[in-house]
Amino acid sequence: MSKKPESPSRIAENKKAAYNYFFEEKYEAGVVLQGWEVKAVREGKVQLTDGYVVIKDGELFVIGCQINPLKTASTHVTADALRTKKLLMHKDEIRRLMGKVERKGYTLVPLNLHWKSGRVKCEIALAKGKAEHDKRDVIKDREGKREVERAMKSRHR
Repeated sequence: MSKKPESPSRIAENKKAAYNYFFEEKYEAGVVLQGWEVKAVREGKVQLTDGYVVIKDGELFVIGCQINPLKTASTHVTADALRTKKLLMHKDEIRRLMGKVERKGYTLVPLNLHWKSGRVKCEIALAKGKAEHDKRDVIKDREGKREVERAMKSRHR
């Protein structure tokens, strides 16, 4: 009996989100996908960078998440790479999110797609947009850490 090797848990990550937003709370939601999308996700043909989450009629949808179809995709299905995907969460969690998103400056941002028990899950965050000076501070801190690491590395030689 050979066990199937586990696929990597992270499928795609939205690295721009941490640069553009402060995260208040994080949630995990299931993603409704079509068959060809699951196959493409297994191959890593996913991009979350421009994605965002909206609440419409008490349901969550992720818009801008791009899943590029494989060349071997089925011929009888029209593959739309930018199709709006529905997210699955409990109703009370969605209601709680609706109340928080209606406050000024808050939005829902997809952080990553990952595997959990053989299903594709999306981690979303309740986020507040960063001002331009906050972004500059992040860059300055990152460069400062880099300089310290370089100095420590050259000192140990």
